[in-house]
Amino acid sequence: MSDGPLTRLRHALGTPRPDRVAVVRLEGHIGAVGVGRGGLTADGVEGVLKRAFTGERVKAVVLVINSPGGSPAQSEYIAERVRQLASENGVRVLAFCEDVAASGGYWIACAADEIFAARTSMVGSIGVVSSGFGAAELIGKIGLERRIYSAGNNKARLDVFSEEKPEDVEWLSGIQADLHEAFIAWVRQRRGAKLSGDDETLFSGDVWIGRRAVEVGLVDAVGVLRSVIAERYPDAEVDVIAPTKPLLARLTGGQLEMAAAVDGVVTGAWSAMEKRARWSSVGL
Repeated sequence: MSDGPLTRLRHALGTPRPDRVAVVRLEGHIGAVGVGRGGLTADGVEGVLKRAFTGERVKAVVLVINSPGGSPAQSEYIAERVRQLASENGVRVLAFCEDVAASGGYWIACAADEIFAARTSMVGSIGVVSSGFGAAELIGKIGLERRIYSAGNNKARLDVFSEEKPEDVEWLSGIQADLHEAFIAWVRQRRGAKLSGDDETLFSGDVWIGRRAVEVGLVDAVGVLRSVIAERYPDAEVDVIAPTKPLLARLTGGQLEMAAAVDGVVTGAWSAMEKRARWSSVGL
């Protein structure tokens, strides 16, 4: 760490300070999750990314990714911000896939100049998924009646408490196809000639493990952070950039936030079910 005793001693003796490798962890679901449960968003990671790229003597920025994916838009926003900061500051970016860098997690990994994975990392899932549930019969059995009032014939597409319509499913398939093409275009842009698998294999939504991900070109090499950094930047300091806690959490130790989360879960269960269904209808 840059604030260690050896660093302070070196500074006191007038010895030139070493280069730094800034490490940023990007972990969890991408996008809004719910009350008391934060996900990865462009706004949420802006602070740590900016501190990582704009610090003094930064030789490289490392993204440690552990995410199954989530929001297509937030995946794109975060990846584009990484590229923007890397270009503005002339800093090389390395991505390390931990347990999983799939779907939106892999989208973000592609923002790096090089991607590494452990032998057991799960990588890929270049596709789009829709999920939800149908409860039209259930609410009738428990004595509830669904009422929807909208302006616009298509405003309430795929409502989970109404009967599914074939034309709505067809519409959703079109949305998924467009998102899939955007995902594929980004992977091709970033990985280019490194891709060695055929399109049907690479972009089927499958996941690869470690060495196999290297073989198809989704990952550059098998390796873990400490070993690769020690080899590439043997004299550099590794500086883990931690996110700043919100003022409320610092003042209360998180107790008020936890109370708000519990209250939200208890009082908003039905509303949360509807919101979750809408948010999860399309994702990476």
